[in-house]
Amino acid sequence: MRTLARAKADSAVVNAIDVARAALLEDVDTADVGEHLGHEIEGERLVTHLFACERRGYAGWRWSVTVTRASRQKAVTVDEIVLVPGAEAIVAPSWVPYRERIKPGDLSPGDLLPVDDDDPRLVPTYSFGDDPLDQDAKAQVRHVARDLGLGRSRTLSPEGRELAAQRWYEGTGGPSAPIAQSAPDKCTTCGFLMRLNGPLAELFGVCANGDANDDGRVVSLDHGCGAHSEVRLAKKHEPQPLPEPLVDDLASDNYEGF
Repeated sequence: MRTLARAKADSAVVNAIDVARAALLEDVDTADVGEHLGHEIEGERLVTHLFACERRGYAGWRWSVTVTRASRQKAVTVDEIVLVPGAEAIVAPSWVPYRERIKPGDLSPGDLLPVDDDDPRLVPTYSFGDDPLDQDAKAQVRHVARDLGLGRSRTLSPEGRELAAQRWYEGTGGPSAPIAQSAPDKCTTCGFLMRLNGPLAELFGVCANGDANDDGRVVSLDHGCGAHSEVRLAKKHEPQPLPEPLVDDLASDNYEGF
């Protein structure tokens, strides 16, 4: 196996700081160019000189000037000049596709969010074997499912169910929610808890307390809130009874003839 030797620093291009700065100032205002920050060896007789960028709004950015020297030539020439971010530069975040940026609550009335045919969260309602289905076969699955009265051509897969369970458990209806941390008891002992059927029945239920923040929402059995069905106030916190009303017997309307 052939190993390429590491490029050696060429003194002519390494010392060509003034050449690099002069070329930079032809395109950039003097006030935007700061001190020389060093150089990087790109290859044989190829060096990039870095200068601080003083332009407003570009803190941490650097001017990059790449210079080179042809073989057996003394003159140094400039290859390119670019503005590059440094380690502390403020840069735009990495691009995230629109589909992955959508969060619960982002959809407005009339918005459509189609699900891919190969979404791992969904599987055909009944098994069609392990062979992958092409587009025509997928259409047949949906058609046959409707003919058999199954209602849905696809249903939640084990992976989709696990993702939902993790999302619910770590969300506002799980045990780590602030309201659950200060609750007097757990949802599992609350009379307002409606049990679920299926694989998630041992972990989750639905809150049916109209006075609770989680009314109509999925909650974990170890979630909780102050609206628990068995909550009782301490006597010192109970409403104090009103005193007996007083009747003024000396009022003039209590005497006839006056």
